[in-house]
Amino acid sequence: MSGIPLPLKPEGSQGSSTGQIVSGEAGGAVVRRSVLPGGVRVLTEAMPGLRSVTFGCWVGVGSRDEADGHHGSTHFLEHLLFKGTARRSAMEIASSFDAVGGEANAVTGKEHTCYYARVLDEDLDLAVDVLTDMVTTATLAVEDVESERGVILEELAMNDDDPSDVVHERFAELVLGDHPLGRPIGGTVDTIEAVGANNIQDHYRRHYQAPGLVITAAGGLDHEAVCATVMERLGASAWDLSASVSPLPRRPLTDDVAGAPHGRTLVVRRQIEQANVVLGTTGLTTTDDRRYVMSVLNAVLGGGMSSRLFQEIRERRGLAYSVYSFASGHSDSGYFGLYAGCAPGKVDEVITLLRAGLEELASDGVTEEELLRAHGQICGGLVLGLEDSGSRMSRLGKAELVHGEFFSLDESLVRVRAVTAEQVQKLAVELAARPRSLAVVGPFEIDRPFPSVGD
Repeated sequence: MSGIPLPLKPEGSQGSSTGQIVSGEAGGAVVRRSVLPGGVRVLTEAMPGLRSVTFGCWVGVGSRDEADGHHGSTHFLEHLLFKGTARRSAMEIASSFDAVGGEANAVTGKEHTCYYARVLDEDLDLAVDVLTDMVTTATLAVEDVESERGVILEELAMNDDDPSDVVHERFAELVLGDHPLGRPIGGTVDTIEAVGANNIQDHYRRHYQAPGLVITAAGGLDHEAVCATVMERLGASAWDLSASVSPLPRRPLTDDVAGAPHGRTLVVRRQIEQANVVLGTTGLTTTDDRRYVMSVLNAVLGGGMSSRLFQEIRERRGLAYSVYSFASGHSDSGYFGLYAGCAPGKVDEVITLLRAGLEELASDGVTEEELLRAHGQICGGLVLGLEDSGSRMSRLGKAELVHGEFFSLDESLVRVRAVTAEQVQKLAVELAARPRSLAVVGPFEIDRPFPSVGD
């Protein structure tokens, strides 16, 4: 079963809102897609009976796309777009959503940025107006850059005070190496202090343009009405909305694949009561056909309370409160890791058990009971995770920018249930054979030896 392909410009669209791709969903929900003049893509999911709508503006640029001298600009823009536009002050942007009980926020990733708002269906036009105004006519005033610089530095300091955040950040850097994907999404203290207002403004002008804009919305809405409102609001900007303009191509795959050639160990010394450990290696890309296999593998190994690592490290041995596995994918690389937080005196034992968990999965495979339980866990999580308009809005954005095709919920469930024990073991063997890296945050000397991780 295959998904619905999402061409950059549907045949016969002529740069208008025709040429739609339509997909029916359970419960009467309908997914539709259009390409508007200027190459702006609009994807909506109408959800009957829902009184809320989540509206998002996506730009396919993330921290990996920052040129030298622009590092930190993507995260900076996430903040600055809320500071004011040609028509609105920061207070007016904030009060617009507060006045209707709505919520507005943004998220920066390594490969995309999204500005979104959740409002009542009757306030959708307001959300479209404010967010498109922010995306197209942000002022990016120098004084706002300087004031927000302090805010971002405080945000980085807050994250640096959380050892679990630190260990995951350092682990990603270890595994992805010197590739741009290995850079922290939010930037570093050095890059945030160094980047100038002119660099941020240049980053904005270069990447925030109509051909790169993807609009997604889900909830109580009408697709044609959303397209009409978006076109009206964009028409008030200085963006080029020529009918002949096509959307930007999706991110191309390159031979410059992220991933350190050898496993490495990094110790971050902190005088804290608990050691935080991540052991892992490179994983799968976001478009890899085996991503459903990875989901099942993750569920079996460390994805829940019944998982192998949770049962062995927490339930049987009482060595940790938090223990789990995780996977993250990007267009040309990804990583897979095992996390645990434990007493410093137990760190060697925990690292050994984490390593053994992956190796035993590779050598012994999974049982039928584990496989069926993982199927149920993932399928249930998928269904429950799509019960709100925000998650469905996000699914549309990732389908357009990342996958290039849309899978209905039923299609996704079929793909999960089709994963076999043999596929899981084969992937485990591949992961176990890759160079492994270890990141540790705790009260240790930086040259302290740790158990071999099998790199």
